[in-house]
Amino acid sequence: QVQLVESGGGLVQAGGSLRLSCAASGLTFSRYDMGWFRQAPGKEREFVAVMRSSGITTYYKDSVKGRFTISRDNAKKMVYLQMNSLKHEDTAVYYCAAKVVAGLNYDYWGQGTQVTVSS
Repeated sequence: QVQLVESGGGLVQAGGSLRLSCAASGLTFSRYDMGWFRQAPGKEREFVAVMRSSGITTYYKDSVKGRFTISRDNAKKMVYLQMNSLKHEDTAVYYCAAKVVAGLNYDYWGQGTQVTVSS
């Protein structure tokens, strides 16, 4: 049974930082691209960042480039999202997701962790 469990969310002031973590189990982690998504109240879920299975290639949503950094530890089956210079508009539930390499859609999702940025 595949599980993705996020942690690290919370309340932070604008300009502050948070580090989200996602622990994966039940899958061959190194064969999956790992992504972060978020959903703000009243809005659709949106892509934030992805790191390919190689641990080398990354892509980011334009509005988070230079502020967020995705990383992974294949040995620990962990993926992280370091979020700096947080803005009020970053407030959302953040989800970790796994997509098999070369797949079109994400196969597995975590339950989400709330990030609230006060202005």
